[in-house]
Amino acid sequence: MLHQTPETGYHYNVMRRAIELIDAAGPGMSLNDLAAQMGMSPAHFQRLFSQWVGVSPKRYQQYLTLDHAKALLRYRMTTLDVSHEVGLSGNGRLHDLFVRWEAMSPGEYARAGEGLDIYWGWFDSPFGLALVMGTSKGLCGLAFAAETGTEAAQEDMVARWPNANFIEDPAMLKPLVDAAFAQKGETALHMIGAPFQIKVWEALLQVPSGHVTTYSEIANRIGKPKAVRAVGTAVGRNPVSWLIPCHRALRKSGALGGYHWGLPVKRALLAYEAARADGDAAPQG
Repeated sequence: MLHQTPETGYHYNVMRRAIELIDAAGPGMSLNDLAAQMGMSPAHFQRLFSQWVGVSPKRYQQYLTLDHAKALLRYRMTTLDVSHEVGLSGNGRLHDLFVRWEAMSPGEYARAGEGLDIYWGWFDSPFGLALVMGTSKGLCGLAFAAETGTEAAQEDMVARWPNANFIEDPAMLKPLVDAAFAQKGETALHMIGAPFQIKVWEALLQVPSGHVTTYSEIANRIGKPKAVRAVGTAVGRNPVSWLIPCHRALRKSGALGGYHWGLPVKRALLAYEAARADGDAAPQG
């Protein structure tokens, strides 16, 4: 069952349309023009946009261009060995959010969730409706449904652990989800995957918010420099979007690569984080 209030559903639909207009028009579109196309006053639209997306329309436009990924590779490319040396390999930190994680044993993973209770619920996020799943140890799934639709997202996540017992209980997950989306406090992850996948996901957790890395960097970091294609597959199978930041993995060329929940979502995630990393989350003209 999908839980969504009319107000939050309206806000996200407004923001999605605004992002599409920004994307189509490019950085030259003025705030007045954008607000007019949305049927709102500039002041009201900017306030709503800044509240929902986390950055002003003007700032967001600067980070949403198609060549933004190439700029990130030039200026914010993270070498994972350096990240490891400065202490990002233990508890991950995203702004004011601390992320703890525990990996399921290979034997447990091989049983495809048998005997495991997985709680789930739908939540609003800055990137649209999110399906969140978790066990008693932490969040194990986070899917964005804006591009795929809610039914496909749920089928995708359930199929990853077909023998698990799925229980709808958003209240159980809410404290972890609130911390995750606010990027404040602490949340826990329960990483359910094959050993190779978990190594890749642990490497992703070392990439700071607002920065990016490449598939080949990840392959080097886990000691498998020739396994770039396998790394790409493992990145795509990441079940915990955003918190295990698979969107921060790019191709060496600067191309975005794929994203399981849709490339528009990946671009929005990268733009959102880059703007916040620059300290420009406050409303601007």
